[in-house]
Amino acid sequence: MGICKAALLFLFLLSSVKGDTLDDYLRTDGVWVLTRNKQFYKTNNEKECADKCEAERNFTCRAFLFTRKKLQCLTLAENSKMTVTFTSTDTVLYEKRIYLMQCKRGIGTDYRGTEAKTQRGIPCQKWTEKIPHKPNYTPERYPSAGLEENYCRNPDADERGPWCYTTDPAMRFDYCPIPECEDQVMHTGEGILTFQRRDVQVGPTGECMQCNGEDYHGELSRTESGLECQRWDAQEPHMHGFILKHYPEKDLKMNYCRNPDGELRPWCFTTNPNKRWEYCNIPRCTTPPPVSGPDSQCLSGKGEDYRGKIATTESGNACQHWNTQFPHKHGWIPDRYPCKGLQENYCRNPDGEKKPWCYTTNSSIRWEYCTIPPCDRTEQGISDAPVQVPLTEECYRGRGQSYRGTTSVTASGKKCQAWSSMFPHSHIKTPDKFPDADLRDNYCRNPDGDSSPWCFTTDPNTLWEYCNIKRCDDHTQEPAPNASPGMMDHHIGPATPNTSGNSWL
Repeated sequence: MGICKAALLFLFLLSSVKGDTLDDYLRTDGVWVLTRNKQFYKTNNEKECADKCEAERNFTCRAFLFTRKKLQCLTLAENSKMTVTFTSTDTVLYEKRIYLMQCKRGIGTDYRGTEAKTQRGIPCQKWTEKIPHKPNYTPERYPSAGLEENYCRNPDADERGPWCYTTDPAMRFDYCPIPECEDQVMHTGEGILTFQRRDVQVGPTGECMQCNGEDYHGELSRTESGLECQRWDAQEPHMHGFILKHYPEKDLKMNYCRNPDGELRPWCFTTNPNKRWEYCNIPRCTTPPPVSGPDSQCLSGKGEDYRGKIATTESGNACQHWNTQFPHKHGWIPDRYPCKGLQENYCRNPDGEKKPWCYTTNSSIRWEYCTIPPCDRTEQGISDAPVQVPLTEECYRGRGQSYRGTTSVTASGKKCQAWSSMFPHSHIKTPDKFPDADLRDNYCRNPDGDSSPWCFTTDPNTLWEYCNIKRCDDHTQEPAPNASPGMMDHHIGPATPNTSGNSWL
């Protein structure tokens, strides 16, 4: 069987950039993967994390997560084809290309997809099992053949392609319906490697996006791989927190592709229960992007439109230039985010943080917030010299039910999950159910009369924690120690995913 032209093109694209471990991975920015089988490492950059994945011996490493600010590395046994994914602004997902391919090249000896049924629809027998058939090909005897679970493989270079032992006692083995690679699309957060499909919807003529598509209001409703988008006002097959009344300015109409959370480009949840979300294939406009308004020289809201020239953090550290990777490597590259104002080393807020920030030139301090003069205290055209604005000391009284500050970090340093979000933790403490609790953004609050303000965390392994806030009448008091979630029934949430794998219930 000859290798098709598209597969040859794919091989050429891979070989032309070979030379770095990361070339074997597909990169997607802003994605977290829920997985039980993982290992944590402290690394300095993505390359070191990839090396950890290559050397992983606890399981087959199919992907890894790298958090840009904390420099945390997680090697994963699952990838986006096998488990639930959701958006996570500061995270980069790297997936091994070989485990993402759902097509075969040539006779498919390197196929590592997850097809587990034969061409007749018979489920495959696991390669480690001996019933109903005793296998000649086992993981122990063929450790490089990818004989995992009951996935179709071609360990003996059969000319007819991948096959498996079947669960039917009357049929020892059968071939699998693996398509040729010319029918597939492989993509990354950087761009798209395309094996042309004839069924992918590109969108009405003239539709395009500026910047990262935050202002895209078109009617494209299919992902770049051809999946139909789920309606934003629906919670099936995927539960989510992007509800129209919580994001009135994001134009979450019908099932149209949108970018409500500052992703690389517009996306949507899909109607495929096994694929939570994907980017949409929307071309960039040829006209120049809009220019920031004159009011961006001071702090308004979270300062996402701040375009001033302050380049010093709150503690006095100089900011690192956005287009450099020293002393801190990061993913906020100006060319990839053309409208975030990532110029020079000026303080910016590209990811919806509490206020503008920057990476610092201090190798021991990765990033810090900046002190930006607020617009309501500043005349138009204020000087760009740093202004030291006194910080209001935040504290709470009583149990903190009246606390309305902006702290969004727990006592152990974990970032809080937004109250309107259902990920990584599904819950019932939503703004619409507690309208008087001021459940804005991801600020610490006490909607249920607990002993002090708290929040759900963005750590998939930690449901909730108390926040790092002191009492106003006792500034020497330490934050309340965390009780076991199992003893606090008002915080009890899921411990394991539901059987469908779509969400935490």
